[in-house]
Amino acid sequence: MSFYVYLSGEIHTDWRDEIARGAEAAGLDVVFTSAVTDHDASDAAGDHLGAESDGFWRDHKSSKVNAIRTRTLIEQSDLVVVRFGDKYKQWNAAYDAGYCAALGKPYVTLHDTDIVHPLKEVDSSAMAWAQTTDQVVEILNYVTRS
Repeated sequence: MSFYVYLSGEIHTDWRDEIARGAEAAGLDVVFTSAVTDHDASDAAGDHLGAESDGFWRDHKSSKVNAIRTRTLIEQSDLVVVRFGDKYKQWNAAYDAGYCAALGKPYVTLHDTDIVHPLKEVDSSAMAWAQTTDQVVEILNYVTRS
């Protein structure tokens, strides 16, 4: 039986690929899903609903269209990994973690030590805090082995 893992968070590094490669190398039966990671495509998700002259309303439409995918895949997952990078503030990742907490969906945070303090509330509801993608793979290895 496959274990479904939703990968949430920053889109500027290859952390998703690192986890997928690690899980494959370990022979884990894990299916990974994610939000749309093409930034321009994500920003334009609602453009087909009509042009907007105000950036707020363009973002509003696109966030709702993106949420169809995000919420559905989070709800269908067995575990969510929420990655916070150091380059940008990932407000969407914090929102995803809060959504998981509200649903009672287990999640693991993945971030460096220098942002422990600003993420204390997010981390407090996580099942684990990982600092490396290898640690995430080890968690997946443990929870999927019988």
